Amino acid sequence: MYKFRINRSIGVLGACLAVASCGVPKVATPTENKSVPVAYNGNQDTTNTALVQWREFFKDKNLVNLIDTALKNNQELMITLQEIEIARNDIRSRKAQLLPTVGVRAGAGVEKVGRYTSQGAGDATTEIEPGKEMPDPLPDFMIGAYANWEADIWSKLHNSKKAAVTRYLASVEGRNFVLTNLIAEIANSYYELLALDNQLEIIRQNIELQKNGLEIVKVQKEASRATELAVKKFEAEVLKSQSLEYDVLQQVKETENRINFLLGRYPQEIARDKGNFVDVLPAMVNTGIPSQLLANRPDIKQAELELTAAKLDVKVARAEFYPSLGISAGVGFNAFKPSYLFKMPESLLYSLAGDIVAPLINRNAIKAEFSSANARQLQALYNYERTILNAYVEVSTQLSNINNLEKSYDLKSKQVDALTRSIDVSNDLFKSARADYLEVLLTQRDALDAKLELVETKKSQLNAVVNIYRNLGGGWK
Repeated sequence: MYKFRINRSIGVLGACLAVASCGVPKVATPTENKSVPVAYNGNQDTTNTALVQWREFFKDKNLVNLIDTALKNNQELMITLQEIEIARNDIRSRKAQLLPTVGVRAGAGVEKVGRYTSQGAGDATTEIEPGKEMPDPLPDFMIGAYANWEADIWSKLHNSKKAAVTRYLASVEGRNFVLTNLIAEIANSYYELLALDNQLEIIRQNIELQKNGLEIVKVQKEASRATELAVKKFEAEVLKSQSLEYDVLQQVKETENRINFLLGRYPQEIARDKGNFVDVLPAMVNTGIPSQLLANRPDIKQAELELTAAKLDVKVARAEFYPSLGISAGVGFNAFKPSYLFKMPESLLYSLAGDIVAPLINRNAIKAEFSSANARQLQALYNYERTILNAYVEVSTQLSNINNLEKSYDLKSKQVDALTRSIDVSNDLFKSARADYLEVLLTQRDALDAKLELVETKKSQLNAVVNIYRNLGGGWK
């Protein structure tokens, strides 16, 4: 009879577990699309500037020193390092779930039960030793160890640990991405500062030129060769340039403060060479082939690792549908009197139990988590594909930008040369009364605008080189 009951209980349990395991959804396996064009503009050369370390790529010692300071003090970079530490601790947490939980327990208490109960009547008739009854109330002392362990039958815990490891690696790549962006932002701001210094010098030179023209037109007015209108026009032009000088000075201060913020320090003057900015030659860049982006760009590697972790999360969520096996055990000593606590074998206690638990009814929460894990996996896939596409578009855009800026700079240089010569010509004609004051003013204004645009174009050239170095994946190695 008892054998029949045991077999029937086992059969019912097996049926329940079988029902619980039914209807487990399948894991979606999205296909990763790593295809990229074979070349940029037909260039098959695999030489890649991204492999050059940033200390070798940037030749300006002042810029190198600024980047060095930022790598030590930048707060955003420090925040990213703490994210890596958090991810490392998550690995330790997931790894600990694979091992048994062992603890020590000690306790003391007292119990008083009614005499006219089965337990109270039994205690009253029990003798510990001849002539000694069971104490009433009854103290209770216990000391022992216990352990709990979940058997990882479906690799749920192992996959969870793998996901944590993958996310740790992704956080490292995230730190590399922050690093390369930080270096590029400092370099771009530094070149902007140099450009503003040169524009400021051009404006001040132009102010002196306009003041000379103003003195000439004043002399001509006294000689009745010019009118008060010409004098006021020249004065207005001088005031306009002086106002522009203060606008540029404010931009210089803002750019210096932005660089200092990136360096994690309070505002101070930025050490730099204020020489002839337009003579600086942009570095040569070799783009390699597009497939190298997959290995060089930290954001692509981060997105790939996030996708791998999301796939593992789906497997973990799916394992929640299956039964879990838990094992618990304990050993210790228990007695109503401390002197009896370690008396063997009377005070010895131990236990060993195993249980299988499986969700049977109302599995909506598990289904919802599984669906969410699948959705996050698809999100990670689309983000991975978008990151690859964005990387290629960025490089392609900067390649075109570098090419067009080079042609634009050549034309603007010729324009500046022509307008610079025209200033001398207009001044000579004005002195000999063969040109009016408006022609002189317009010539000076056009020359100033052209010189400022030339400096701006040079800054854009240097920024484009910095940007393509970053877009290729350079700067973090």
